[in-house]
Amino acid sequence: MPEKISSKKETEWISLQSEIDSMKLAKYDAKLQMYLFNPNFISDYKGYKLGLSVEEIDRLMAFRKENKYVNSAADFQKVTKISDSLLSVISPFFKFPNWPQNEKKFKEGKKEYFTNTFPKKEKIVTLDINEATQEDFMKIHGIGEALSLRILKQKEILGGFISMEQIKDVWGLSPEVIFELNTHFKISTAPNFKKIAINDASLKELAQFPYFRYGLAKQIITYRSMNGNFKNIEDLAKIKDFPVEKAKIISLYLEF
Repeated sequence: MPEKISSKKETEWISLQSEIDSMKLAKYDAKLQMYLFNPNFISDYKGYKLGLSVEEIDRLMAFRKENKYVNSAADFQKVTKISDSLLSVISPFFKFPNWPQNEKKFKEGKKEYFTNTFPKKEKIVTLDINEATQEDFMKIHGIGEALSLRILKQKEILGGFISMEQIKDVWGLSPEVIFELNTHFKISTAPNFKKIAINDASLKELAQFPYFRYGLAKQIITYRSMNGNFKNIEDLAKIKDFPVEKAKIISLYLEF
């Protein structure tokens, strides 16, 4: 008799556990909701989340470094060599730019040739990004009122852009939009700002610099007092938590 009761409880527990597992799976699936994206610009992390192997991601990255683009799911598979099964899962979410082209096919003998006809391109006029208005930025596809104001705010904080690389620091800009900004804007003249004398600047002055913060500014003062003046940006980069990846841009704001 006790065995039957035990068996009944076990059955109920298994049933309850199955229900819990189903709820977990549904919640997990909800987190994995995907949106349309351009596969040319997936990051290492994005590729990993999509199920690509390290080798497959590396193949795409190497292809993009040659300034080449995949324009279809078939191109993507050819470059990355992903399996048909994985391609069938992720390719419905691919979104490629609508490149203006028409293909006309004709045959000559046993060979098939393709010709592409492109509409005449408008000449792109590049503007000085430090002179650009909100309306200028909003002409770029993908930039609305909020993003255009964010770019202008970043320019104000920096005292003007000195490198187009700084555009990447504006939160919310996609790789495609950054590409368009680099196409339509440039830095014609360096902005007029006063450089920071890194060996004389006070803690307050260093903490107000956009690329530093109070903690790092304090470390700079401490390091300077213990080791003497900084000779170059390489000396400054020795400090813990210094943003080494931005060293080249930071050096343009400093005076040694």
